Amino acid sequence: MTPDAAPAISVRGLTKRFGARTVVDGFSLEVARGQIHGFLGPNGSGKTTTIRMLCGLLVPDAGEGTCLGHDIRTESWAIKQRVGYMTQKFSLYEDLTIAENLEFVARLYALDRRRERVAAALERLGLAGRRGQLAGTLSGGWKQRLALAACILHEPDLLLLDEPTAGVDPKARREFWDEIHALAADGMTVLVSTHYMDEAERCHRIAYLAYGRLLAEGTVAEVVRGSGLSTWHVSGPDRRVAALARELAGRPGVEMVAPFGATLHVSGSDGALLDASVAPFREEPGLEWSRGLPTLEDAFIHLMGGAVDNFAGAGRRG
Repeated sequence: MTPDAAPAISVRGLTKRFGARTVVDGFSLEVARGQIHGFLGPNGSGKTTTIRMLCGLLVPDAGEGTCLGHDIRTESWAIKQRVGYMTQKFSLYEDLTIAENLEFVARLYALDRRRERVAAALERLGLAGRRGQLAGTLSGGWKQRLALAACILHEPDLLLLDEPTAGVDPKARREFWDEIHALAADGMTVLVSTHYMDEAERCHRIAYLAYGRLLAEGTVAEVVRGSGLSTWHVSGPDRRVAALARELAGRPGVEMVAPFGATLHVSGSDGALLDASVAPFREEPGLEWSRGLPTLEDAFIHLMGGAVDNFAGAGRRG
């Protein structure tokens, strides 16, 4: 296998404990080069801890694997030189200008052609016209662009994004993701943790973690299909739909009733039992019923229903 064809990340059985708590339990994954891989799960599910182990920033208590061709246990320094890490909290200097922040980062990495690299990053992220603006005066979306520019200044092979668009408006989020896809098209591998379902759907593949365990992995379509859910959509007058949600909840085969505007998604893993429970309501005047596909959110709520919270009553770590 040529270096370019080898997975960017290949790990098996990664486990991490903090005290008596197992935060990540037997995690295995392969990520292809140039792939955008999303990590989803509730707070405390082990997403950040997993990502840090994958790239050599945190040593696992058990398990093995490689990142960018380097052993995650013994060659962490080599991995770190080829990684860009964007944290959820803006971590650059707010009393420096955009250009000064990037020049500082370039010096930290001892980069050659510093002026050229900074100019290229400013241009790529649309920051050239604001290069003299203090970072502390930027809106959330512009801070996000600056943080991303700093992360890619040293041309990493792997980009880590920890909930990068929290608190950012939809337009800035879309522009950010357009840039992430452009970077991936150029060969950069991206790992991103997110709570947004629409962002998960923009990833090439996703992994869903809960309480330290990997519950599902694959494309969005594969994860939704793997949930095994049957789903009905029903719409009608607002008050009747609201009452119907209460009437359906708890009936045999009805595992989830979720409102989406004036439409309910009614789902269950036993299709025949679900059909029998909704049958008495399907002839009711004013209600429109149709077979539907479960959403990614439906699939994740279903997965969470079968997960055991082994952190209950204890402090949690990401």
